[in-house]
Amino acid sequence: MPKTTAAASAKKTAAKKAPKLVIVESPAKAKTIAKYLGKGYKVEASNGHVRDLPKSQIGINVEEGFEPKYITIRGRGEIIDRLKREAKNASAVYLATDPDREGEAISWHLAHLLKIDETSLCRIEFNEITKDAIKKAIKQPRAIDLDLVDAQQARRLLDRLVGYQISPILWRKVHKGLSAGRVQSVATRIVCDREEEIQSFIPEEYWTLGANIESRDGVQLEVNFAGLRDEKNTNLPNEESVNAVIAAVEKAPFVVDKIEKSEKRVRPMAPFTTSSLQQEASRRYGFSTKRTMVLAQQLYEGVEVKGIGPVGLITYIRTDSIRIADEAREAAKQLILAEFGEEYYPATPNIYKGKNGAQDAHEAIRPTTLELNPKQLKASLSRDQLRLYTLVYNRFVASQMTPAVYEISAARIHAQDYRFRASSSHLVFQGYRKVYMENEEASSEPSSLDARLAEGMELFATEFKPVQHFTEPPARYSEALLVRALEEQGIGRPSTYAPIISTILDKGYVRREGRLLMPTELGQIVTGLMKEHFTDIVDVAFTADMEQKLDNVEKGDTDWRSVLSDFYGPFAETLAEADAKIEKIVIEDEVTDIVCEKCGAFMVIKNGRNGRFYACPNFPACRNTKSILQTVDCDCPKCGGQVIVRRSRRGRVFYGCENYPECDFNSWDMPVREKCPDCGGYMVLKRNRAGQQTWQCANAECGKVIPAKETEQKED
Repeated sequence: MPKTTAAASAKKTAAKKAPKLVIVESPAKAKTIAKYLGKGYKVEASNGHVRDLPKSQIGINVEEGFEPKYITIRGRGEIIDRLKREAKNASAVYLATDPDREGEAISWHLAHLLKIDETSLCRIEFNEITKDAIKKAIKQPRAIDLDLVDAQQARRLLDRLVGYQISPILWRKVHKGLSAGRVQSVATRIVCDREEEIQSFIPEEYWTLGANIESRDGVQLEVNFAGLRDEKNTNLPNEESVNAVIAAVEKAPFVVDKIEKSEKRVRPMAPFTTSSLQQEASRRYGFSTKRTMVLAQQLYEGVEVKGIGPVGLITYIRTDSIRIADEAREAAKQLILAEFGEEYYPATPNIYKGKNGAQDAHEAIRPTTLELNPKQLKASLSRDQLRLYTLVYNRFVASQMTPAVYEISAARIHAQDYRFRASSSHLVFQGYRKVYMENEEASSEPSSLDARLAEGMELFATEFKPVQHFTEPPARYSEALLVRALEEQGIGRPSTYAPIISTILDKGYVRREGRLLMPTELGQIVTGLMKEHFTDIVDVAFTADMEQKLDNVEKGDTDWRSVLSDFYGPFAETLAEADAKIEKIVIEDEVTDIVCEKCGAFMVIKNGRNGRFYACPNFPACRNTKSILQTVDCDCPKCGGQVIVRRSRRGRVFYGCENYPECDFNSWDMPVREKCPDCGGYMVLKRNRAGQQTWQCANAECGKVIPAKETEQKED
C-alpha cells in the first residue's frame, strides 16, 4: 500500500476514534448531558458568554453601519484555550447552548473563536435535558440561525447606544455612577408613575348595606343592597342615603321575586410560562423574580437525584408559550386516568391558546417526566427547589384535567322600591382542584341558600349591616405585578424580566418595602429627567414597538442595521439637546439623628448595592457605616426587646431579638403581636399551600391556627 494511502487511512481511523465535542453554557448542564451521551462524546462548558462589547468604551462603529467591536471577556481566556484544544482533537463539534436568542448568539461567538463554519451542521438544540431529547438533537444538527443572532445583537447594541450615551449625562448633571437603560428606564417609570397616582389619589366615600332577614317559619338569609327596583345604580354615596334605605324597608316585607340555579364550570389554568411562574412563586412563597429563575435554572440544567444521578427535571424556562408536546399530553392523560379516574380527564384534551405576539418556539414550562413526582424528590431537592418543582408539576397535571364544577344559586328580592340580592356557590366536583388550587379559589368560603327558600316568600329584617368604605388608590407593584405589567405592555421578553427588576433595585432607583416596590428619590429624579428630555426612551408604546421590531429581525423580516439606523438618527439629536438643557441637580443625603460614634457627626442615609445604609457624612476622613435594621412590629417573647430581621450564613431570612447574644430568641417564621387564644403563647405568620395567611401558635404542643387579621404586622 502506498505511504500516502496508508497515512490517509490512519488519519481517518484516528478521526473515527476521536470523541465528538458538545459545548454547553454551564457545568451543571454539561454533567447531566454527559451522562446521557456516554462514550464517544465529551461535554464541556463555556460558562456563558465568551465575547462581548468592551466595558471601557461604547464598542460600536456607528459610521460603519453600527459594526460591533467584540472582545474576549476578561477571565475567559483559559476556558477558550481549553475549548480550542478540545475542538482541535474532536471528530465533530456541536454547539448546544440554550434554545433562544441569547443561546444562539453564544454559539455564534463560539463558532467564531473555534473557527467553525457557521453554515455547517454544528448547532443542536433541545427544549428539555432528557436522554431522548439529547439523542434526538444530536441526530438533527443544523446551521446557526443568523436571524436569531441578529435579533440578539440588535438588542445588545441598542441597549449599549442608549446606556453608554445617556449615562454620562446623568453622571455630570445628577450623580456619578448613575445609569440609564432602554428597558430599565421604562420599568422605573412604571413604578414612579404608580407612586404619582397613589400620592395624587383623592379617596371618595361610599357605603354598602347588608341585612339579615328571616321568615316567620325560620328561613334565614343574608342579603345585600342592589339598588332601586327599576335602575341598575347601586350607589350609596353617604350615610344619609343608607339611612334612607333602612328607614324605608325596616318594617316592610322582603319578597323573593326569583330564585335561579346554574352550573359554573371553572377551567384549569394553562401550564406555566416564565412570567406566570415568576408571579405564582412570588405570591405563594415570596420568591423574587431572580430567586425563581435561579431555582428554575437548576431544575432545568439537572439535579442529582438519589439512585438515578443528574436529571433535568423541567423543560426550558424562558418561554411565553403555553403549548405542550403531544407526548407530554399523553403522559398526563395516563397519569390522571390511573390516579384519579376517567371523570377527571376531559373528553377532549385541553389545548390552550397563547396571547397575541407570544413566541411559540418552546413549550410551556412542565416536568420532563411525570414519573418523578414531588414526593419522590423530597430527599434530593432543597426546600425551595422542591417548592418550585411542586408548583410546575401540579400546575401541568392540573392543566390537563376536567373543570371544577360549582352550583350557583341566586335570589332576587325586593323590599318597597329597593332591590336586594343573595347568592351562594357550592363546589360539587373538584376536577383539577384535586391537584392544584388557585389562591382566589382557596379563599372563597362554600355557602348555600336555605333549601326552604321559595319564590313569593316574605321575610323581615332582623339586622342591618351598613359599612362605610373609601375608594383606595391603585396598589403598588410587587415584583410579580411588575412582571405582569411588563408582559401585558409588551416590554422585555421572558429572559429579561428578572434582570430588569434586579437592575432597577441594584441601581437604587427602586427599593423594596416588604414585598412592594417603591421608587427612591433618586429614581424619581432620574425618571423626571428622562420623561422631560428622553421622551421616547421611557415611552411604554415606543419600547413595546421596538420589541416588535426585534421580533421581526428574528423572523428574518427586517434588517437589524435598519432598525438601529432608524432609531439612532433622532436619538443622536435628542442627546445633544438634553446635554445642553439639563441643569446640574444636587441630591442632598437624608440626615438622621444617629450620631457617628467615631467622629460625632450625624449619620446620613445612602443607597448601596445591598440597599440603604447609614454612612458618616465626613467620608473619606471617616469611613464609618452601619446597616439599617429591618424591624418587626412585635416585642421579643423572651425579653420584650425589639424583634429584627436577620439573615443566616446561607442568606435565609429569620427573626431574632435585638438583644442577642444576651437574648437567644429566634424564629424562621415572623412573630406577630397576637397571643394564642388557647395557651397564651406567641404566634407566627404562616402561609398555607394555597397562599392563605394564617397565625399559628409557636408552641408545638398547642399549634393553634387562626385566620390572619387585616391588621397583620409588616416588616418595617
